[in-house]
This record gives sequence, structure tokens and C-alpha cells, in this order.
Amino acid sequence: MYRSAYQKGFLTILYSVGSSPLQQWSSYTKNGYIKRIYDDDIKSLVLEIIGSNVSTAFIHCPSECKEQLGIKLPFLVLLIKNMHKYFCFEVKIQDDQRFMRRFRVSNFQSKTSVKPFCTAMPMGMSPGWNQIQFNLADFTRRAYGSNYLETVSLQIHANVRIRRVYFADKLYTEAELPNDYRLMGKPKDLKKPEKQFKVPPTARPPSPLNTARGEGPVKAPQPEAPVQESEPEAAPELKKAPSPTVSVGVVSAAPEPAAEEPPTQTEATEEAYY
Repeated sequence: MYRSAYQKGFLTILYSVGSSPLQQWSSYTKNGYIKRIYDDDIKSLVLEIIGSNVSTAFIHCPSECKEQLGIKLPFLVLLIKNMHKYFCFEVKIQDDQRFMRRFRVSNFQSKTSVKPFCTAMPMGMSPGWNQIQFNLADFTRRAYGSNYLETVSLQIHANVRIRRVYFADKLYTEAELPNDYRLMGKPKDLKKPEKQFKVPPTARPPSPLNTARGEGPVKAPQPEAPVQESEPEAAPELKKAPSPTVSVGVVSAAPEPAAEEPPTQTEATEEAYY
């Protein structure tokens, strides 16, 4: 069926979103149903398979039993939801010894049993949606000691909700997967933050570390002005004020002029006087 197709990267064989998701599948229901519903968790249409008995409600690919898938990609990935009921799926492969081997995986089996042409193994599922990654090449080598060649058919039983079933050439991280291959899709872009203007350093508030320690805002160091060398000033001369001289009754040695003695009085002088 896919043997002549180009197989690289991803190869989807069931996708719940589309006009006819079961175009290449055949369905069998007894005391159950297979329909497409809307899932509130992932906000998308999904395929739901419900039945009272696991073995009487399932889908099979390819639709014709005589056909073979012919898929050589070694990793099988199922995006399914845990319905808290019995569930299983079965993969038929062909190894390099040209033997048909079957791997039956279920959530109600407790031990692994390996038989020549069928291997049954348990599977643990977490609540809600799960991504089941099945390494076909590794299980074929560990169970039968042979090499995985291709996948012949795939059968999915009740009770489960299916989002997508695909094969891959390797295990991809969540960031490497395309948007359609993720359960929740890419997160919506948040609003762009408003443009913030840069505040000059002098107007910034003090650091909380400095305020907690009681320190003020840290100021940027300013360049110091060059110091001009000047000649040393002369020390002012101290002049002693003249001390007041106290006279101690010393008479100066300079002789004073003697008072002139009046001339001797005569008769001529008396007549001139009167």
C-alpha cells in the first residue's frame, strides 16, 4: 500500500480532522459504536471507539485484509485519550527472516508474554491525553533477535479516543514537531510589551540593596579638576605694637628757658607805665 511511496519524516495513516478519516480503514462494531465527536480538552474533533467488549469493536488498516501497509518507518506514534476502560491495539510486522510477528499492547495485561509469532505486553496510561511511542525495531530485536523490516497492518480496539496515528523515522522532540502533530498546538502569541523608554542614570531610583543597608544612591564618579601649582605665599610678618610708656615722674634732662626777670623799675619806666 505504501511500499512504493516516499517514506521520510512523518507518515500519517489516521487523522481525526478531515472529510473522511477512516477512508483507508475498515471498522467492526458489536455492542458499541465508532463515531467522531468534539473533545473539550484539545478543542478538536476526535474519533471515539466504544464497545462493551474490546474484541468486538475495532478498526483495521488497510481496509482490505489481503493488502499490506508496507511502511518501513520504525516508530509508531498514537495520540490517544485514556477513557479509563479496557483498551488495546495490535501491530503486525515482518522481520528480515520473512516471519510475520504480532505485538499486542493493552492496559489490562500485567505481564509480558513472548510467543513465536505473538508478543503481548502491558501499557500504562496517564489520565487525559497520551502520546504512545512504540519502537518497532527495538521490540523486534529484543523479542525475536531479528531485524525489523516493515509494518504489515495495524488494528486499534475499543475503548479510546484517537487524534492521530502516524509513523516516524525517529523520535522528535515537542519543538521539532509540526503544529498539526501536537496535541495542544503552539501557544498563542502574547501581546507585545509596550515600548519602554530608557531612564537616564542620574534619574534612576536607588538600588534596593543600597537602601536596605541605609546607603544613598550611588553617584557616578565625576572627573576631578586639575590642580594648579601656585607659589607658596610668604608668611605675614608679625610687627610688635609699641608698648605704652608709663611716666614715672622722671624729669627730662633738657633745661627749660628761665623766665625773664622784669627790669628794674626806675622813674622813667614808671612815667611810661602810667
